[in-house]
Amino acid sequence: MKFKSLAPVLALLVAGGLAAAWWFQREEQGSSDVLRLHGNVDIRQVELAFNGNERIAQVLVREGDRVRKDQLMAVLESERLQQAVAQAQAQVSAQRQVVARLVAGSRPQEIRKARADVAAAQVDARNARRAYERDQELAARRFIAEQQADNSRAAAESSEARLNATQEALRLLEEGSRKEDIAAAQATLAAFEAARALAERNLADASLRAPADGIVENRILEPGDMASPQKAVFTLAMTEPLWVRAYVSEPDLGKVRIGAAAEIATDSYPDKRYRGWIGFISPTAEFTPKAVETREIRTSLVYQVRAFVCADLDELRLGMPATVTVRLDRPPPAAGADPCKEGQ
Repeated sequence: MKFKSLAPVLALLVAGGLAAAWWFQREEQGSSDVLRLHGNVDIRQVELAFNGNERIAQVLVREGDRVRKDQLMAVLESERLQQAVAQAQAQVSAQRQVVARLVAGSRPQEIRKARADVAAAQVDARNARRAYERDQELAARRFIAEQQADNSRAAAESSEARLNATQEALRLLEEGSRKEDIAAAQATLAAFEAARALAERNLADASLRAPADGIVENRILEPGDMASPQKAVFTLAMTEPLWVRAYVSEPDLGKVRIGAAAEIATDSYPDKRYRGWIGFISPTAEFTPKAVETREIRTSLVYQVRAFVCADLDELRLGMPATVTVRLDRPPPAAGADPCKEGQ
C-alpha cells in the first residue's frame, strides 16, 4: 500500500526532472537566433629582447605598467656604439671628398702649369734641334768631332721626348679623371655609407621600445645584466587584439559568419556583457580540446572560432573561461566597417 501511495510522487519527480533537463538544455542551446560557444580568453604575448650584446644601463618600466607603441622601455650602455658611429661618419666624409675631387677633375691652376711646361718643352726641343743641325753641318766639314754631333742628336731627341710627355700630361689634366676611377671611388663611398647605417642601426638597437600597446607582465633583466638577442628583458601582453578562443561543432558551423555580432560573458563579471564579433573560423577540424570537452562530446570534431572583443584588458585576462553568444539574427557589418562600432 505504501508503494502505491508513493507512485504519484515519483511520477511528479520524474516529470519535474525531465522538464528541468529540457529547460536547461533549451537554455544551453538557446533560441534559433543565438548560438552559444565556450572557450577561453586569449591574448598575444611578446618576449622583448635587445638586438645586441651589451650591458643594460637603464630599465624604465615595471611589472603591470601600461606602455604605448614605441615607448622607451630600457637602454643599453652606448659609448662604444657612439664611437663606432663617429668613426663610420668620418670615413664617409673623407671618401666623399675623394669622389668630389675625381668628379671635379683638374684645377685650372694645374692645367695652366701643364700648358706652361709644354711651352717650355717646345722651346727646349727647338733649341736642341737647331743645335744638332749646326753640329751635324760642322761635323760634315770636319770642324768638330763626330762624338759631339752624336751628343747633339741625343739631346735633341731627348728634348722632343720630354715635349711629348708634357703634351700627354696636359691632355690627361684637360680630360679629367677616368670614369673607372670615379666609379671605384663611388663604390667605396657606398660601402662606407652602408657601414655607417649599420653602426647607426646598432646604436638605435641600444634602445628597447614597445612594439605595440600592452602591459608589462614580467621584468626579467635588471640594470647591470648583460643583454643579448637570446635573453628576454620583458614579457609584454598585447592589449589589442583581444579575443576568445572558442569551438563550434560541425552541425552549427554553417550558422557562423565572419563579422557576425557576438556577446562575451565571464564568470568573474557575471553581470557584464562585452561586445564582440567573429573574426576567424578555422578551415580545418580538430578534436574537442581538453579545456572544453565533456563526456558526451569528448570524441567530437569541432572548428576553432575567434571572437574578438571590444573591451579592455583590465577585466579580461589570459586563460579566463568565457561564453560567446553569437547573434545569428544580425547581418555582418559592411566591408571595411568597424564591427566594434556597429550598432552604437
